[in-house]
Amino acid sequence: MDAAVEKFAILDFEASSLSGASWPIEIGLSWLEHGEVRTWSSLIQPAHDWEIDDWSPQSAAVHGIPLSELSEAPSATEVAETFFKVLGGRRLVSDAPEFETRWLDRLFRAAGRAENPSVEDFDGASFAMFEGYALDLLYETVERRPAPHRAGPDSARLARGWLKAAEHQVTFVMEGRTA
Repeated sequence: MDAAVEKFAILDFEASSLSGASWPIEIGLSWLEHGEVRTWSSLIQPAHDWEIDDWSPQSAAVHGIPLSELSEAPSATEVAETFFKVLGGRRLVSDAPEFETRWLDRLFRAAGRAENPSVEDFDGASFAMFEGYALDLLYETVERRPAPHRAGPDSARLARGWLKAAEHQVTFVMEGRTA
């Protein structure tokens, strides 16, 4: 497997709503390691300064996470600490970098952390790593699996696309052709 793809982690959030005042309620990271998809996710307890009025019943209907479930979730500080341990030196990518950057920033500010790693675009990273039929396989794999609208499974869905593309690219090169 191409080592380049293992240098990334795919980030996904579920949030209270899609408004400008929204806050993260679940985070998910997926990455490829030794030819397998690895995933970590966590619910996030609302920080004391997040506007509870921004809770959207429409968003809750999509992700299926009731507000009551968040009261027992890890704090923003706990989630941020675990996030950095899991991320390691990997670079972040997302299929919605603008939203993910906003929610990551909210999470880190609530946790009292100044770090704010950049979030690259999933499509841009994909086109930089793969080409031809490998790209077709990537997007076909992603499109065949509907988004479950949960942070861990959503990030894993994209990682499975990368895995499929990476496996094809390796097979293609091993057979003496270029990808």
